[in-house]
Amino acid sequence: MSRPSWAEMARVFGRIGVLSFGGPAAQIALMHRELVETRPWLDEQTYLRALSLCMLLPGPEAMQLATYAGWRLRGVPGGLLAGLLFVLPGAAVIALLVAGYATWGALPGVQAAFAGIKAAVIVIVLQALLKVSKKALTRPSAWVIAGLSFLAIFAFNLPFPLIVALAALWGYASARGAPPPAAPPVAFNPLPTLATWLALWLLPLVALDLAGQSFLADLGWFFARLAVVTFGGAYAVLGYMTQTVVQDFGWIDTAQMIDALGLAETTPGPLILVTQFVAMLSGQLAGGPALAAAAGLVALWATFTPCFLWIFLAGPYLDRIAARPRLSAALQAITAAVVGVILNLSVWFALHVAFGRVGRLESGPLHLALPDWTTLDPAALGLGILAAVLLLRLKRGMADTLALMALAGWLLYWLGITTPAGFRF
Repeated sequence: MSRPSWAEMARVFGRIGVLSFGGPAAQIALMHRELVETRPWLDEQTYLRALSLCMLLPGPEAMQLATYAGWRLRGVPGGLLAGLLFVLPGAAVIALLVAGYATWGALPGVQAAFAGIKAAVIVIVLQALLKVSKKALTRPSAWVIAGLSFLAIFAFNLPFPLIVALAALWGYASARGAPPPAAPPVAFNPLPTLATWLALWLLPLVALDLAGQSFLADLGWFFARLAVVTFGGAYAVLGYMTQTVVQDFGWIDTAQMIDALGLAETTPGPLILVTQFVAMLSGQLAGGPALAAAAGLVALWATFTPCFLWIFLAGPYLDRIAARPRLSAALQAITAAVVGVILNLSVWFALHVAFGRVGRLESGPLHLALPDWTTLDPAALGLGILAAVLLLRLKRGMADTLALMALAGWLLYWLGITTPAGFRF
């Protein structure tokens, strides 16, 4: 393994950040090509062990993998450089998209284009569900965990962090396997790293509270909590995020949340950048461009600062962590639970796109979403079928599909046909 210069690192990790489209699988493959195949910066085993570690940690695994690679090459400054270069290009694009959405999003033609994007989002989430389920549901117990997780969040409205915690406890307690071999001690004191990064992460949020910035503080604390439970990728926590920002806080509405996900899919970097979009749009609606910019910075800080904490704290223990069968079993159980949570997200999005009104049946602990069948929109079904054909049958890329679906939605508007928003333009 060679030690690159700072200029080389900036160039390579900057290239990774700009080209990191297509979700974590594509991003991980891109980093493997750049860091293992093209350059002898990491060997194969180190890369795979680092990937396993990042999958055990909360947060976007691809961004954390980039951070670990930078840390391995040049210490903490290298990790900061690699992690920031992975996130910042996408963050800049998100900021521009929010500005455009706030300026032109209310125009009828633009709304019609977003109708097509919303239909595509349903299929994109379904595609993610299929990919995750193939890897996660390999045993009957995993199917049970996934089914119970779906019921827990869809029918009983249990919070996502509780579902993740219960799944992890079950996986940890039910693990089977030989105890790991004794590993050599690690000459690393974690307390200074823990104290430093916890302070960097949380003290700015405390300062917002003390300054009376209740809106920004609420944003920051919510996304900080979200960062702790983001196992299994951004899709796993989107339902929890939607429930909180739409139903609990009322910062944005359901249609805007689906638009946020659709636009976040078009940017480089981790999909969890959707938190920045949601925060900036919420700030725009609450107080204009200045508050939107501040909200975006708060969301980025609360979401991504802990990623550095996890890597700088766990990185020195990589070999010891990778050999723990109970931790591996806990991760497998969490992944199975994530399948059920993503299924809930798919159903939730589909109901709100295909029906003009979605009510709730509440009886004791039961909380069920019930659509008004008289508001079913045939145009929404047609767009959904088109998106499924493009993505699942014709295997078109995500960017191509989103562009074609936006065009299809706009054509409905041009032809005067009712859109999935439930009204005629």
